[in-house]
Amino acid sequence: MELLNIKECDIKGKKVFIRCDFNVPMDDYGNITDDRRIRSALATINYCLDQKCAIILASHFGRPKGEPDEKYSLAPIARRLHQLLKVDVQMAEDVVGEDAKARASKLKEGEVLLLENLRFEKGETKNDTELSATLAHMADIYINDAFGVSHRAHASVEGITVHFDEQHKAAGFLLQKEIQFFGTLLERPVRPFAAIVGGSKVSGKLEALINLLPKVDKILVGGGMAFTFLKALGHNVGNSLVEDDLLDDAIKIMEEAKRLGVKFYLPVDVVAAEKFAPDAMSRLCTVQEIPDGWMGLDIGPATVRLYRQVLNDVQTILWNGPMGVYEMDRFARGSNKIAHFVADSYATTVVGGGDTADLVQRIGLDEEMTFISTGGGASLELLEGKILPGVKPLLK
Repeated sequence: MELLNIKECDIKGKKVFIRCDFNVPMDDYGNITDDRRIRSALATINYCLDQKCAIILASHFGRPKGEPDEKYSLAPIARRLHQLLKVDVQMAEDVVGEDAKARASKLKEGEVLLLENLRFEKGETKNDTELSATLAHMADIYINDAFGVSHRAHASVEGITVHFDEQHKAAGFLLQKEIQFFGTLLERPVRPFAAIVGGSKVSGKLEALINLLPKVDKILVGGGMAFTFLKALGHNVGNSLVEDDLLDDAIKIMEEAKRLGVKFYLPVDVVAAEKFAPDAMSRLCTVQEIPDGWMGLDIGPATVRLYRQVLNDVQTILWNGPMGVYEMDRFARGSNKIAHFVADSYATTVVGGGDTADLVQRIGLDEEMTFISTGGGASLELLEGKILPGVKPLLK
């Protein structure tokens, strides 16, 4: 999958619109707790500064309801960009209002303007043609560097691209890197190749599992989704999270794995609790002995040992989805131990964004992984074999 490349685009001295993904986590006081997505965009922004461009940055943040909301302002992101770029970052009061248009029209080379939260405009998530056109008319060149939102057909991601021909639009360095990494991973992985797939529901990962089966050598399942497979095999899983309508699909996936010679691993023990709460009474038990009324909330130590053994000889590891309810310390041990093992591995290790990236960052292992994707939903759709709406217009 070859994309239009920013380096092959004549941007020198031009006004450039860069769609970024600055949807970063913040605490209750408006402090950014993880600026990885902002830092990931710096390579593209600095390249444009070196080319003497006037730069308009645009991003969404959170889920405002199509109208201005101070809680979702990009002002803290403008401050962090100023610290990281070491240049003044102008902040527009709106997205396509009088202030944004006036600032964009007067923007000189070497200057940086950040528009207010794109989702303050109702038309952004509706892929509104008028909003797309207004955004496009602000600049000469369009650059998409927002992998984390490229699976969304939004005005600033897909709609805007129709207003630029192939000489005037391109993918930024981050988007290029993400697409190349997943392309290599799925088409030419160094084997043995193992996928660790977790998270709460099979439904969210069903297509990814089906698409991964012919490409991997081993699949290790954890998280809430494991209980749908365990129930399909006839185990009593108590009150654990199960999608009963997908039991047949679970059987088919396991049968297909067997047919393809893919080793398919499920937990052998779990940490079970009486209820979904941090103070609930809990106990270790095998998957055959989950008490009635109890629920599995993490993989147990025997499963951790098994999964370590399974991963010992692999050369490529893809991890998408935690092994338990990692947000609660009591049920995070399984995920944490797998994370440490993956980080210490000599394999190429790819973390598929979202909760898994959050988990790895929480325990300080983000620098130990080969690659951490900036988009959970987008990476999942790539694993499903889809071409993302924000990427399709940028294909050569």
